Amino acid sequence: MDQFTINLLFVGGSFALYIAIAIWARAGSTSEFYAAGRGVHPVMNGMATAADWMSAASFISMAGLIAFVGYGNSTYLMGWTGGYVLLALLLAPYLRKFGRFTVPDFIGDRFYSRSARLVAVASLLIMSITYVIGQMTGAGVAFSRFLEVDTTTGLLIASAVVFVYAVLGGMKGITYTQVAQYIVLIIAYTIPAVFISLQLTGNPIPQLGLFSEHTSSGMPLLAKLDTVLKELGFNDYTGNHGSTLNMVLFTLSLMVGTAGLPHVIIRFFTVPKVSDARKSAGWALVFIALLYTVAPAVGSMARLNIIDTIYPEGTTAQSVSYDERPDWMRNWEKTGLLKFEDKNQDGRIQYYNEASATFKAEAEARGWKGNEMVTFNQDILVLANPEIAQLPGWVLGLIAAGGLAAALSTAAGLLLAISSAISHDLIKSTFKPDITEKGELLWARVSMGVAIVVATWLGMNPPGFAAQVVALAFGLAASSLFPAIMMGIFSKKMNSAGAITGMLVGLGSTVLYIFTYLGWFFIPGTNMLENVPANWLFGISPLSFGAVGALLNFIAAYAVLAMTKPAPMHIQELVESIRVPRGAGAATHH
Repeated sequence: MDQFTINLLFVGGSFALYIAIAIWARAGSTSEFYAAGRGVHPVMNGMATAADWMSAASFISMAGLIAFVGYGNSTYLMGWTGGYVLLALLLAPYLRKFGRFTVPDFIGDRFYSRSARLVAVASLLIMSITYVIGQMTGAGVAFSRFLEVDTTTGLLIASAVVFVYAVLGGMKGITYTQVAQYIVLIIAYTIPAVFISLQLTGNPIPQLGLFSEHTSSGMPLLAKLDTVLKELGFNDYTGNHGSTLNMVLFTLSLMVGTAGLPHVIIRFFTVPKVSDARKSAGWALVFIALLYTVAPAVGSMARLNIIDTIYPEGTTAQSVSYDERPDWMRNWEKTGLLKFEDKNQDGRIQYYNEASATFKAEAEARGWKGNEMVTFNQDILVLANPEIAQLPGWVLGLIAAGGLAAALSTAAGLLLAISSAISHDLIKSTFKPDITEKGELLWARVSMGVAIVVATWLGMNPPGFAAQVVALAFGLAASSLFPAIMMGIFSKKMNSAGAITGMLVGLGSTVLYIFTYLGWFFIPGTNMLENVPANWLFGISPLSFGAVGALLNFIAAYAVLAMTKPAPMHIQELVESIRVPRGAGAATHH
């Protein structure tokens, strides 16, 4: 059986499963569409939350970012994991206690203001649409390789599949689909890592293999990787070569952004009791850790495998001939995500850091005229890993299904958050309070369809790699929704004027900073300044600005509070009541 057929069986089989689950769990009411009827078991919800959380950025892109930078990009692991702890301990139980369907629902009622609800909806839409770009980008990359189509066609296929099961099933269908997707993606991620760890270190546990001895050289794996990278003019893998300020701010941005993600927060509205919200978070952390502790090993081992592929006899010997390049390179070249250029016309592939001043003389002495791997899209690394390590064809099919499961599970959660904000918070709660339940459900499905179309178009022109685009979304969530939710729970005197001002200042400053360097609405060529460190304000990257935006949000909110009256007494009493760990209010419509 050829590889294409194997891929088709794995991918097609998983899609058939997702759609069957959506049909079985079709939402028949707004409660089922928004919150799965509040009947999801904590373990199931933890697994679904993990799938919702472990997006294309986690599955497809994160290991690639770690592989090509090393220790400096461990911020993704620290920020995302730390943020989830914040969410579990500080927000999830109290939001479930409040008994609403959506994040704007909470903000609108807590700050007794239609304007606060509208600002929260705007923040949610901007953040969620930015986030879903990364998922569509990752899905397009996976489809383009494994179904042997171009990335645009792959993106359209992914959009069609997620449209069917997300629009049909709502939160009820998405929850049980995400349980299946988690099982698919964790098996797909772990099995290749086990094989590769065995090949390189003899240890079947990737987390331990990362710190084991590299079998062929007798050196510790990370020491071997540091050595070969420095021999090719790259920075050592285990050192930090970026700005410490950016590293701290980026980690903080990911942490507080995580705790403000509406598509993750709404998962805690699906459980029966307040205590179940905390249990769900605990189980989700367990399920997330299974992948997150493997990712550094996958990145490190893949980077070493790439170098060994190009320099099979060592970095001081001749590199591989272009005509003798392995099949995985030929396959990915067809997608346009991997490209070579024979700059010195010697018929071989030279891969090195051409920007390295210390390595320049040696490169010239060897007749090299530049790095010849001119394009290596970091998002392909995990997907190419089984081919790089020459694993069996069924493993390749499995990782294809896993990559798509990761992208589509998060895309579905985001699209649900978008449609809920439009149908419930805009139409039902703001513009047409007398709308019937059937009408609200129709609007929820229509708005989700429109969101898919917008996300697909943006996915064709993404502003970066999947994980980088997602990082921007985290910055937006950090600067807008997280401070408002925190103040809504822990600052009983915070009033509507302060919350609204804070959200506007935080979101506005972050959006302006990001668009300055990445273009207005991410449209290429519309950026006002080139996105290089020399142009950044105080050296702060656009990816790291979310933490600054969050700080500005808090400062603006408390400054306005100091000049205005505190929240009414009945609101202060409401805030006190949701912090008492007993019972849970029923979901209500407004």
